[in-house]
Amino acid sequence: MKLLKWLLAIAVFQISAAVAAAEAVPTKIVVRAKAQDAKFIGTSIGGAKVVIRDAETGEILAQGLTSGSTGNTDLIMKEPRSRHGSITGGAAGFEATLDISEPVFLTVEVLAPAIKKQARVLAQTQTWLVPGKPIAGDGLIVEIPGFVVDLLSPQTHFYTTVDKSPFEISANVVMMCGCPLTDGGLWDGSQIEVAAIVKRDGETYRTVPLKMQDTMNTFSAPLKAAEAGVYEILVYAYDPRTGNTGVDRTSFIVR
Repeated sequence: MKLLKWLLAIAVFQISAAVAAAEAVPTKIVVRAKAQDAKFIGTSIGGAKVVIRDAETGEILAQGLTSGSTGNTDLIMKEPRSRHGSITGGAAGFEATLDISEPVFLTVEVLAPAIKKQARVLAQTQTWLVPGKPIAGDGLIVEIPGFVVDLLSPQTHFYTTVDKSPFEISANVVMMCGCPLTDGGLWDGSQIEVAAIVKRDGETYRTVPLKMQDTMNTFSAPLKAAEAGVYEILVYAYDPRTGNTGVDRTSFIVR
């Protein structure tokens, strides 16, 4: 009798599982990461890491990197956009298909640019996904603020002497999608405030404005360091029109 009940229970469980599986509907969701005031974050800058979770349980349902191009510059940056007009045109994205049998509330995390640790930003949003009702086309677009700032010189833990002052501070600055800054260009570097905040032995030393150079994305200026000590440099890029801000930092030693 007990064996019969056990077998019956197993049969009921299997039937229930089969019914649940049969009711699950593959439903697509597309996630894209768009740099603030710029284009989409794709393969050229290592992509954006996307993690899709069940908002109630925290379970990861899908994850991966956005891949593809930054998109069409004219379409994204120059042409007027109609209410339902697409701006992606095949731009980078991450696509997942979730097998769901009922509506699920999702938390979507986007970390970008994935390979630029000092610059990457975590942005997050939430959305419902209903079985058979895809979030496709342009998909779910998550905006990523900031600049990618790479301090080129001085190098980290660089040793030098007072008699070699002034030293060059040099930084490379691009949009979060990798789009370039040029003098007078679409992303006009001459309109971006780039400066180095310098400390010596933990105390504020001076702030040095960096000027844009002929080489795209490059900003530099001399630093007069007439005293020995441990110097810390924080270089920031700031666009007063959008509030976009990015930072990199390093330290070096003057004897």
